[in-house]
Amino acid sequence: MQETSKYTVFNIREYLGDGSHGLGEDTLLQVLSEFSCEINPDVERFIKKQSVEFAKKQQSVTYLVFSTEDAELVGYFALTIKPITVNAKPFSNTVKRKLSRVSTLNEQDQTYNLAAYLIAQLGKNYNNGANERISGKELLGLAIRQIRQLQYLAGGMVIFLEAADEEKLLSFYRENGFQQFDTRLTDSSKGEPHELIQLLKLL
Repeated sequence: MQETSKYTVFNIREYLGDGSHGLGEDTLLQVLSEFSCEINPDVERFIKKQSVEFAKKQQSVTYLVFSTEDAELVGYFALTIKPITVNAKPFSNTVKRKLSRVSTLNEQDQTYNLAAYLIAQLGKNYNNGANERISGKELLGLAIRQIRQLQYLAGGMVIFLEAADEEKLLSFYRENGFQQFDTRLTDSSKGEPHELIQLLKLL
């Protein structure tokens, strides 16, 4: 559990422990039912339909963010570790040197292959205006703070995420220290795949 003066962050595994060692999956599902995000249905669908199974299968771990004042759910983020290939050409020599410490360089096409921390989901709870109680910058900061704790235990120095190609969203991440390194087409079973912008940040 991560605590700040304003927010408490719970790993959902704290609900999923065996017997007396967990708060209970039924309690967790009740908490998740209070989450709403009409502006991004994928964010709501993930936390309600996928987050628990992903945690059980070790695919990712979701962290719930509560207001310390009254324990209201204000947002969440999901983290995992994934391999990525980074095109090094747009980056400075300093960044390239740091990337080389934790990666394998393909000299032919100047790309780095490495494992990195992925912020797989990031969303605010719009139920009853809870979204107004935390800013996007604060929520992202809590996710990065959690990754720093993982870094202390296991090393690594690269965070990445994928975002829709929307200038307001991309500007937000750039303002918070992320740089674009590639794009990816989504796998889609519903409609046409769309392009996601991949961005990274060094810790």
